[in-house]
Amino acid sequence: MIGRMSKTLFEKIWEKHVVESKKGYPDVLYIDRHYIHEVTSPQAFEGLRKRKLKVRRPNQTIATADHNVPTLNQHLPIKEKLSRFQVETLQHNCAEFGIELFDLGHEKQGIVHVIGPELGLTLPGMTIVCGDSHTSTHGAFGTIAFGIGTSQVEQVFATQCLLQYKPKTMKIEINGDLGKGVVSKDIILYIISKISSSGATGYFVEYTGSVIRSLTMEARMTICNMSIEMGARGGLIAPDEITFDYLKKTDHAPKDDDWINALKEWKLLKTDKNADFDKEYVFDASEIEPMITYGTNPGMGVGVSQFIPKRVINSTALDMEKALDYMGLQVNQRIQGIKIDYVFIGSCTNSRIEDLRMVADFVKGKKKANDINVWIVPGSKKVEKQAIAEGLDVIFKEAGFELRQPGCSACLAMNEDKVPAGKYCVSTSNRNFEGRQGPGSRTFLVSPLTAAAAAVTGEITDVREMI
Repeated sequence: MIGRMSKTLFEKIWEKHVVESKKGYPDVLYIDRHYIHEVTSPQAFEGLRKRKLKVRRPNQTIATADHNVPTLNQHLPIKEKLSRFQVETLQHNCAEFGIELFDLGHEKQGIVHVIGPELGLTLPGMTIVCGDSHTSTHGAFGTIAFGIGTSQVEQVFATQCLLQYKPKTMKIEINGDLGKGVVSKDIILYIISKISSSGATGYFVEYTGSVIRSLTMEARMTICNMSIEMGARGGLIAPDEITFDYLKKTDHAPKDDDWINALKEWKLLKTDKNADFDKEYVFDASEIEPMITYGTNPGMGVGVSQFIPKRVINSTALDMEKALDYMGLQVNQRIQGIKIDYVFIGSCTNSRIEDLRMVADFVKGKKKANDINVWIVPGSKKVEKQAIAEGLDVIFKEAGFELRQPGCSACLAMNEDKVPAGKYCVSTSNRNFEGRQGPGSRTFLVSPLTAAAAAVTGEITDVREMI
């Protein structure tokens, strides 16, 4: 495919995967890895049956149960009827169509966007899709990764390709030094607050700059995970030595000579110096403080020391009024000091071992506030096992925190983990929509560090005052 001499990383990967391209039509894009779970796959499998089709390349499809699974007593039958039905349906479908399934009880089970990277199934230069919006997480490895709908899941099953119009490109550069108590979740919440929950609609974002290059892979995944929360099609970060060191320790990454050959290819995955983006933003890391949302979309966020503003970018006065009414808050109200009821540390955004270590380091020797429920839900069986091996479970227990078993949990309440109506939950997840964590629940999105501070004090707290 003929393109400009200087190209972005996104363009290089996209063009390498185009099977056919015609002006005025979507490209036929080849898909390297297809992740599936129990929620968006049943109708797609049924579509194959009706058409009498097989999964074209089952060895490039990986399944896990995550959205509907309980996070307590996973050795017992699932209590919720619908959840049990969906998980059992996934089991039957994977068996019939020859797809590898990391089911409940499997040592590799977990949230789909946690297990893919930690197992080395997500590799630089890939195209990756899943029937889940937060597939953008995998872009941290230098991949084109994005969520798709159920009809598209069926399309990939049948053809290993997708019809896709090429998105525009955006560069977001973050330079400078991060302040005390500021971590990757704060970076992405800050960016979204500045450009809004729709500010990157139609774009694929590349994150770059000295701050991004200094982050661990798990921190990079947090940033790419929430690309969708500013409307982006996806987000990616160029792979580097930090990426390669992470992957070398994984189970499914190439080995021996295959590793050497793969590394040569991966080192070429970078944006050319003179490449043009359709839009660019530059942010100063020193201006970022611990962040928290106050409204009902991730763009409604401020620094934890600030007050609720009158307006938010790309939202109307009515939007603001509706959001604050739902949250039980007011314009000009101080965020710090608001009493809370629940703390949820988990989800595909912040449930990895580094997140749990961060929380354990902070709460060691401390106790949770009275009348606060604290759920810590690891993102995978591997994370759970590692947390126990490192004694983090003991620290959590002594602090009064409840360490649960892997799953999406209270991120979207499509299981037994629901926040009651009217209750405030400080959450490390990615969405604060109305009813997202349970009908009538009220969500504040934060980093694991800010969540830990809130758990100890029982209110929204500036973690910098406790470090």
